[in-house]
Amino acid sequence: MAFIRKKRREQQLQLYSKERFSLLLLNLEEYYFEQHTANHIQNKGDQNERKIRGSLKICSKSVIFEPDAISQPIIKIPLRDCIKIGKHGENGSNRHLAKAKSGEISLIFSQVYFIKEHNIVAPYKIERGKMEYVFELDVSGKVEDVVETLLQLHRASRLDKLGDQTAMITAILQSRLARTSFDKNRFQSVSEKLHMECKAEMVTPLVTNPGHVCITDTNLYFQPLNGYPKPVVQITLQDVRRIYKRRHGLMPLGLEVFCTEDDLCSDIYLKFYEPQDRDDLYFYIATYLEHHAAERTAESYMLQWQRGHLSNYQYLLHLNNLADRSCNDLSQYPVFPWVIGDYCSAELDLSNPGIFRDLSRPVGALNKERLERLLTRYQEMPEPKFMYGSHYSSPGYVLFYLVRIAPEYMLCLQNGRFDNADRMFNSIAETWKNCLDGATDFKELIPEFYGDDVSFLVNSLKLDLGKRQGGQMVDDVELPPWARSPEDFLQKSKDALESNYVSEHLHEWIDLIFGYKQKGSDAVGAHNVFHPLTYEGGVDLNSIEDPDEKVAMLTQILEFGQTPKQLFVTPHPRRITPKFKNFSQTCSHNAPMADSPVSPGEESFEDLTEESKSLAWNNITKLQLHEQYKIHKEAVTGIAVSCNGSSVFTTSQDSTLKMFSKESKMLQRSISFSNMALSSCLLLPGDATVISSSWDNNVYFYSIAFARRQDTLMGHDDAVSKICWRDNRLYSASWDSTVKVWSGVAAEMTCTRRQRFDMLAELEHDVSVDTISLNAASTLLVSGTKEGTVTIWDLTTATVLHQIPCHSGTVCDTAFSPDSRHVLSAGEDGCLNVIDVQTGMLISSMTSDEPQRCFIWDGNSVLSGSQSGELLVWDLLGGKISERIQGHTGAVTCIWMNEQCSSIITGGEDRQIMFWKLQY
Repeated sequence: MAFIRKKRREQQLQLYSKERFSLLLLNLEEYYFEQHTANHIQNKGDQNERKIRGSLKICSKSVIFEPDAISQPIIKIPLRDCIKIGKHGENGSNRHLAKAKSGEISLIFSQVYFIKEHNIVAPYKIERGKMEYVFELDVSGKVEDVVETLLQLHRASRLDKLGDQTAMITAILQSRLARTSFDKNRFQSVSEKLHMECKAEMVTPLVTNPGHVCITDTNLYFQPLNGYPKPVVQITLQDVRRIYKRRHGLMPLGLEVFCTEDDLCSDIYLKFYEPQDRDDLYFYIATYLEHHAAERTAESYMLQWQRGHLSNYQYLLHLNNLADRSCNDLSQYPVFPWVIGDYCSAELDLSNPGIFRDLSRPVGALNKERLERLLTRYQEMPEPKFMYGSHYSSPGYVLFYLVRIAPEYMLCLQNGRFDNADRMFNSIAETWKNCLDGATDFKELIPEFYGDDVSFLVNSLKLDLGKRQGGQMVDDVELPPWARSPEDFLQKSKDALESNYVSEHLHEWIDLIFGYKQKGSDAVGAHNVFHPLTYEGGVDLNSIEDPDEKVAMLTQILEFGQTPKQLFVTPHPRRITPKFKNFSQTCSHNAPMADSPVSPGEESFEDLTEESKSLAWNNITKLQLHEQYKIHKEAVTGIAVSCNGSSVFTTSQDSTLKMFSKESKMLQRSISFSNMALSSCLLLPGDATVISSSWDNNVYFYSIAFARRQDTLMGHDDAVSKICWRDNRLYSASWDSTVKVWSGVAAEMTCTRRQRFDMLAELEHDVSVDTISLNAASTLLVSGTKEGTVTIWDLTTATVLHQIPCHSGTVCDTAFSPDSRHVLSAGEDGCLNVIDVQTGMLISSMTSDEPQRCFIWDGNSVLSGSQSGELLVWDLLGGKISERIQGHTGAVTCIWMNEQCSSIITGGEDRQIMFWKLQY
């Protein structure tokens, strides 16, 4: 898991440096400046005098001596507890010896800590009372500088106001950084070109380490000011896969770099002193990466999750990442939900909904009696009001769970002490019960509960974590009866997280933590209101002038915990369950719908057909041009093909409908209904009638058998832009800002008598409608307008379900996915947008450098026709253009694919129709 991997990486770095010392021995917000090899002289001037060899560390708030012998404890002397600092012998009768013993430094103090004696991690031992320690530096010439530094830091530590202390230490740090620069001898190659250098801090849990960042044409470097834990950290730019801008201390100063695709544990987390430095470095790395798209959006991951290409666990990791949660920042550690609500039964039945936690409620609202008490207090509270006095994620909660694997972090956070034994993470069931009943306990879980590493559940380090009131020692975590072992507990927890119940309800928890119920009136209604300081933007630190108030505010926020960055402002869509795996592999075009206009039913194709479609779409990048014919005088606008594939009908802006024989490769008919352009065409069932829409406001019915115009529907006040036919109903879109639904009987179209058309519905828009499409069950219609709005209509009630202004220009084409879960729209602005039908949320948006005029898709991949004449293959789940295929010499204006997904025809502004085949 993330934290455990981070911990092991730090242990490896410690092996590199062969030190017991760790930055975790420092106080929070403390810096480690320098070290000197030295002797600690015990019993100075006594016959029992002895020297202990080690290293003296100068830190911003303390002096630390690390003996070489691990049997000796590390000594930590807080500078605030120092009474006198100077050369040994400068005081009293020994003053005349000062020069002779100039290599010795004397510290007189009132309190000292002893840490990691025999290299055992345990609570710090404290000794109080006035005492003097003498340290002899190997390099006596450095004593003057070291003493001067210690006196300066001592003055800072003794200032009355915390803000003044922080300001003085910051000034000392910045002075040191200004006097140094990155050592160019550390470059991997003499040919590297320097692009940028600036000051920054490397962030690890609970600590930051100042130094210099340097970026060249091939590498990113960080050189710690103190050379710890190694002289330089180097990352090859070629290895970088992801970079994210981060909030750190509520300020836009963080940057996290990953050399993996899915790992939550980054390779380096940097905090800059100036936002501009962070932004410049981010821009350079993003520009360098050949295939790097700026940060992936939550919506793009949502599409992969909905369609089963991401597990619940993976999706939550990505959302945490995008919401500024990082394993390097314990105040913003990744948050995961409790999903199981039964920790008492002997067996765990994941098919029983009763064993799960209600994911629509925050932890604080799961117990109704407790919630009533909290709401009563909330009503009586003055502004700003909040329901919960503690958060669901904080550094203390993270280390509560991880104390067995990361005890030094707990000691760092709690000033050298473990928590009371009865308040430790002793039992899963006890912890869950306290989250349900406790007056101030509302914590969620962390990713480790759904991982593979059981270390955090087992006291493998044999730590002395104290004795409980009942007399038993704190050891391994007590598991629920249904778990046979820690491994079994994690496996069943993972199974629960990926279960159908959780998959069907996880979106409700996402709404609370990352979504629209995080803030505002929706949060109040969901009983999900925390202290205002925990929310992004809850306080502007730059507006606080009092340094004491600013430091206190920041400390309070970091220790209390922070609410994730809000990712969604509308309800999160549900996952497609349980058939999402099938949907992800097929391109079913006619899956029938259930009663709900947005809920798909069973698939209707045979497995063999589905496999052939899946095979076709998997090889869509291998599309090859087979034949091409120029049969029109202007741009081709529509394509329709007979069931046997022998006859191809096309419409054009040259005002003609043409019938082309694929077998004889000859033009068989050319029909003109008026002198105005035709905009689209379709074949009615039975292949006896062709319908064409025209810019002259009419829809024309042409009888193939009688070779003549059979009827005319004069139903609009402006050009008809697109028509659809399904189940004896005609749907016509027009520039007169309407979509109209007409009744009609296909069988009667072959007769010589004129057809009577009854308008069943009129769907009104604000501007002209350029395209429409139906879902497989004819229960939904999607329209696209001139001004870039996509509207989803419920045809059973002729009402708007969702209206999404998602393009900056005309919407050129729209279509439902085969399972009717999503709508894809292509626009004049070059964007392909995926919209969730259930919620109306724009869940993915990809951009090309030119308009996309038409497309076909299977829900995962898209084949679009571009303004330049290229065919583009888009991988929606991967968020990239997979292939560019040369095609027309002008814009691709229409595209047709047969039901088996094996044959494709395109039409273009170059007046040609092109026949394409897939090459397996």
